[in-house]
Amino acid sequence: MIWQLLGILVAGLLLLPLLPVALWSVSQGWYFPHILPQTWTLAGWITVLHGHSGIGEGLLTSLLVALITTCLALVVGIPAGYALNHTPALRPLLYLPLLGSPLAVVLGLQELLIRLGLQGSLVGVMVVHLLPTVPYTSLVMSSLFASWDPAYGWVARSLGAAPWQVGRYVLGPMLLPGVGVSALFAFLLSWNEFVLSFFVGAGEVLTLPMVLFSLLQGGNYTLIGAVTITSLLPGLVILGLSSRLLQTGIPLVE
Repeated sequence: MIWQLLGILVAGLLLLPLLPVALWSVSQGWYFPHILPQTWTLAGWITVLHGHSGIGEGLLTSLLVALITTCLALVVGIPAGYALNHTPALRPLLYLPLLGSPLAVVLGLQELLIRLGLQGSLVGVMVVHLLPTVPYTSLVMSSLFASWDPAYGWVARSLGAAPWQVGRYVLGPMLLPGVGVSALFAFLLSWNEFVLSFFVGAGEVLTLPMVLFSLLQGGNYTLIGAVTITSLLPGLVILGLSSRLLQTGIPLVE
């Protein structure tokens, strides 16, 4: 009971900063010293639902970039995690993109991207989003592979299981929670990335964080609040799916 109350308290403290943002999204006038807004409006949400001010384009672009980046990060991160488990000397190399400033990293890559014709392109943005996402997915998968006992596979094979059945029914369920966590990290990192998208996108690729940044310059807090809450929704959905994987440890669809 005490731990449950403590968990609720911590969750409340984490969500507390979002309360003013939620109130901004439905208010037109909120001035000190009033505790609640004086004027209520749904104008911000109407703008979001209609996709005006670049919000629709930014939302779709961010979803596309984050989903594809997540898939690519898993494709690279799962075998990389297996390799790290057998070659620990490679582990420091994965930390390099995380140790330096993202701005320094992207400035180093910009010349290469320009020469490859990827500057200001959707593909270029996806490529640079792999820099922060692949290390996380690789490290999570490496920890899972480290706990894998080959004896499980041998026992399954001795009972007549084919190699693909070992992967499907033995290794797969063990790795699935880690894949869910890796996908969660990769999606959230890509979804909220601004610096890399700003410099590599070069104003041609409009993501939701870039839309939110431009709105902050305008000072329309009603619209800012609505866009901020909207930007949280995909992450909450992915978090819910990942939490289910962690709790069940089985595929979502049989």
